[in-house]
Amino acid sequence: MHFFPILSTLRRHRTAAALIVLEIALTCAIVCNAIFLIRDRLSRMDRPSGVAEHELLRVRLTGIGTQTDASALTAQDLAALRAIPGVKVVAATNMVPFGNSSWNTSVSTKFEDVEGTSAGVYMGTPDLLESFGVQLIAGRDFTPGEYIDFDELHPEKSHPSSVIITRGLAERWFPDKSPLGQPMYVDGKEPQIVVGVIDLLARPSEASPERARYAVVLPVNASYTLGGNYVVRVDPERKDEVLAALGPTLDKVSPNRILLDRQTFTDIRREFFKADRAMAYLLVSVSLALLIITALGVVGLASFWVQQRTRQIGVRRALGATRGDILRYFQLENFILASVGIVLGMGLAYAINLWLMHKYQVERLPAGFLPAGAGLLWMLGQIAVLGPALRASAIPPAIATRTV
Repeated sequence: MHFFPILSTLRRHRTAAALIVLEIALTCAIVCNAIFLIRDRLSRMDRPSGVAEHELLRVRLTGIGTQTDASALTAQDLAALRAIPGVKVVAATNMVPFGNSSWNTSVSTKFEDVEGTSAGVYMGTPDLLESFGVQLIAGRDFTPGEYIDFDELHPEKSHPSSVIITRGLAERWFPDKSPLGQPMYVDGKEPQIVVGVIDLLARPSEASPERARYAVVLPVNASYTLGGNYVVRVDPERKDEVLAALGPTLDKVSPNRILLDRQTFTDIRREFFKADRAMAYLLVSVSLALLIITALGVVGLASFWVQQRTRQIGVRRALGATRGDILRYFQLENFILASVGIVLGMGLAYAINLWLMHKYQVERLPAGFLPAGAGLLWMLGQIAVLGPALRASAIPPAIATRTV
């Protein structure tokens, strides 16, 4: 019932109303996209690795100078690490999920296929799959006779005869049949035969959740110089104890090396997603700041209008308007302004998302984020205007009618 009088009042205060509408529109556009990006970052940070994270430790080290005895030294390291109380199994590998480096190659069912799939390549000593704790969902692990040394790899002479692939690659290349026994070109001119399928072994340094599922494991013995990673699977209750013993144990085998890191997998994940976490915090801060500024703008404008309309409010009270009528008047006025700003903000949010898609390859903003943002701003507007509206409704008619 107050709709048309409110519109008439707003036309007389075009500038102030337009500024609030613009502020709400900008806040709606930015907050909708910020919340979407925050969700995207959080989902990225929660990406599964496929490994037994709560049981894993990683040691990263490097040699000093040329390591002519790297393979023998690796065997001694593994034996020493296995002897630590609380260690279940250990292996050397070229890389770990969410690690600091990534080995990749193009894989396909055809040789030199230009449409091949880029996949991460894991290599390691026997027991690598057990050390990672990955789930073998089909086929088998490598046999001892299938392993070759990394130094023996040669495109023309020696290459692995078998390969284990992830479920993601199996679904990509063998959607209608079992991948077991199928040829796949991973290394060299001759194909490797798929002997096993693992559920997941995340590909390091890959931003896309879909492409992060593409990885292969080759039966190639990796010495500690190949990536410098030892993966140690431990009893979770003794994790700290084992972590403290890793450095002294390796130093006893050979002190002529540099121990770069001793980490739990929780530390690896935290370090890898440090930038995403910082971005999420930044976006949360920006969103909260915009919402606070918008709320203060609504409070300020409503307070100004209450002061300007004191006599008008008093006249209405004298003519029989209740406190509830005055309260609803200001709430409806704010709702109209917020609605106009939100409609404009939705269009602006979509435009910003299109720009982000083109510039930074983000995903399309889901339609559900727009009504969610609209609801948030409507609720914020009603809460912000409540204080000034209550003050307006509390003005006594007698005092208001004497105000000049």
